[in-house]
Amino acid sequence: MGCFKGRMIPWHALAIVLTITLVSSGFDWRYFELTRSPELRRWMFYAVIIGQLAPMFLPLALVVCGGILDNTFMCRLGWALGQAALIGWFIASAYKSVTGRIHPPYNTVVDTSRIFHFGFMRGGIFWGWPSSHTATAFAMAMTVFTLFPKHRWLRMAVVIYAFYIGFGVSMTIHWFSDFVAGAVIGTIIGVTVGKSFARAGGKEMK
Repeated sequence: MGCFKGRMIPWHALAIVLTITLVSSGFDWRYFELTRSPELRRWMFYAVIIGQLAPMFLPLALVVCGGILDNTFMCRLGWALGQAALIGWFIASAYKSVTGRIHPPYNTVVDTSRIFHFGFMRGGIFWGWPSSHTATAFAMAMTVFTLFPKHRWLRMAVVIYAFYIGFGVSMTIHWFSDFVAGAVIGTIIGVTVGKSFARAGGKEMK
């Protein structure tokens, strides 16, 4: 619920406004046309796979390894990342369930970037707006970013990871605005989760 309280609400509104701007201006479709290189898509498709597997296995691995090694710090980090990933997926799926946006086509010259099917479950929760890959990637990255304010290289690495996932899916299975909205929403989630665990763990998570 902390992702929808107080100052977080305008950020959700920003994700919507940015999407409207990118769609109505035609930028989504132009970006789609410019990123149809088979070679580019082949390299960027790895982001789809990594963005699917990392949220499922990284938190679990940290919790299990932390338990085996009796490392409380590792366990707490695993739980923080798991919570961020789960909330990211849940919120993105909730938005998808009512926006019903179709995913980019593979072979067409018709602009389909403006097609939304608003209503409950008219487009399912596996495609559409916003990108859940991006939301979970940014949620996890911003959780680490918030928890480790003094670790410059770690913070840089997780931000690069999040943008790789976001740009990767925007060139393969999502529109550019899906990536942008996912990044904004994921950042909200990551900061919220990171601050929550930082307050609970104190200096332990620094």
